[in-house]
Amino acid sequence: MKTFVPKKDDIEKKWWVIDAEGKILGRLATQVAILLRGKNKPIFSTFLDTGDFVIVINAEKISVTGRKLAKKEYYSHSQYPGGLKTEILEGLLARKPEEAIKRAVWGMIPKGPLGRSVYKKLKVYRGPAHPHEAQSPQEYKF
Repeated sequence: MKTFVPKKDDIEKKWWVIDAEGKILGRLATQVAILLRGKNKPIFSTFLDTGDFVIVINAEKISVTGRKLAKKEYYSHSQYPGGLKTEILEGLLARKPEEAIKRAVWGMIPKGPLGRSVYKKLKVYRGPAHPHEAQSPQEYKF
């Protein structure tokens, strides 16, 4: 019996819209990562990009549990001595709420060329409007 490997023509990419209002950050990120990778499809393959495009709206209305708003820290480094910068989740959500969702999803997809191509299919917007109406996205409920 031969192993089924999907061809480029077999992969059908859909567009999904997810409303983040009232959703918990980590649980939303897992669902988004599953859709981006294509793990919900029967033709899923670990080495191919079989996933869909995902649009997340209302990123500013995301919620977190516990004391993560005050305790969770995000790090960045300028590669110069003493260049470590930290920012707590509360400040990041106030400044750039879409960045918090993007970082959570990035942690859940593979790193490397495949992960970067999967990550490019994620579109996150602060409010309810998005410029992807021409792709006729479907609403995804979970």
